[in-house]
Amino acid sequence: MSFVETLGLGERQQTRVVRALQVVLVGIVAYAAYRGEVGLVINAGIPLGVTFLPALLERDTHISMAPGLVLWITAAVFLHAVGALGVYQSVPMYDQVAHALSSSVVAGVGYATVRAFDRHSEAVTFPSAFVFVFVLLFVMAFGVLWEIIEFGTGLASGVLGGEAVLAQYGMSDIIYDLVYNQVGAVVVAAWGHTRLSGVTRDLSREMGDSDDAGSSERSGE
Repeated sequence: MSFVETLGLGERQQTRVVRALQVVLVGIVAYAAYRGEVGLVINAGIPLGVTFLPALLERDTHISMAPGLVLWITAAVFLHAVGALGVYQSVPMYDQVAHALSSSVVAGVGYATVRAFDRHSEAVTFPSAFVFVFVLLFVMAFGVLWEIIEFGTGLASGVLGGEAVLAQYGMSDIIYDLVYNQVGAVVVAAWGHTRLSGVTRDLSREMGDSDDAGSSERSGE
């Protein structure tokens, strides 16, 4: 049983929660646009766009996600957008929780991809220990890249003027971010097989369809 199911949320209720969070994100974007706060528009607009990616994947590919996974992704980006309103500084541990949840989504992408390659090709086999370490390193690399981007936007705002789109709050903030990123990574690396098997299967099948299409094109030349 998943965490949302323990809360008594069925699939229909999970979908309703996702829609409610999307409406709130639309409201944040509208508020930021009205106030002329470009940074907040970006920090809420990008998460809003991410919430529609599962539906786009299901429409354009054979990859489908259960409502619980969609809620997981939506909740992660929603926390980031709300944090950009100033909650990061005012609520203790909010930043750490947001990083752990968002990094778990990044870890899920890495986990599903490497497992899909494992299922897709008989030429390679990835032991569970390798997948575990890969997910941790994948999230660590993404986290370091994100911190570099935050640092770069801070430098750019100092040169060009205005407020940084992505803010850093000192060295301790960076360390806490990277540590809690790994918390999310460990959770997915340890238990991803129980919740991401469907996505892994669909992604592997999509790889097979792409290979078949490429072979057909080459044989027709």
